[in-house]
Amino acid sequence: MNSAAENNLVRKAQEGDTQAFAELVLAHQQFAFHVALRALNNSQDAEDVVQDAFVKVWKSLKSFRQDSRFRTWLYRIVMNLCYNQLPKLRKDINNLDPGSIHLELMDTNLNMDPIIRLEGKETLTFIQQQIKSLPDQYRIMLLLRYQQGCSYAEISEILDVPLGTVKTGIFRARERLKDSVYKYQEESVLL
Repeated sequence: MNSAAENNLVRKAQEGDTQAFAELVLAHQQFAFHVALRALNNSQDAEDVVQDAFVKVWKSLKSFRQDSRFRTWLYRIVMNLCYNQLPKLRKDINNLDPGSIHLELMDTNLNMDPIIRLEGKETLTFIQQQIKSLPDQYRIMLLLRYQQGCSYAEISEILDVPLGTVKTGIFRARERLKDSVYKYQEESVLL
């Protein structure tokens, strides 16, 4: 759905048009479900969160000023509802698939030389441990950036933190991972 059509549906839904809202739900329910499923790692919980999210969207739609995209606003609502189930979210963050994150990190800015190329199950386990050891905020930012594909601006909006905080957080998380990988590689060479 293009943004003009989406904005038109939002405007109609804000005026009480339930059919327009139903179209928004149909257009975004899969997206919302996948966001919740990745955060909670449980399909029933994800369905519950999505249902709650759309109820919340309907109730607060009139206050949506369209300063951001509807999808970004929905994403933030879904993630906030997931945060309400923080023990489950923490469990999921602690069990992130390191493969999807570390490959993305290497491809996008860790600038690792060939010696640091990461392969094998042991290295994946090491990276997973390093991701688990990051502060919650950093892990969440990595999840949003590298598994959900969110832009820095979207992460800022979702987490309700300044854009600079997101950039700094992701930079620091990547630097910590990079330093850990270098140390790991050095120790592996010495063995």
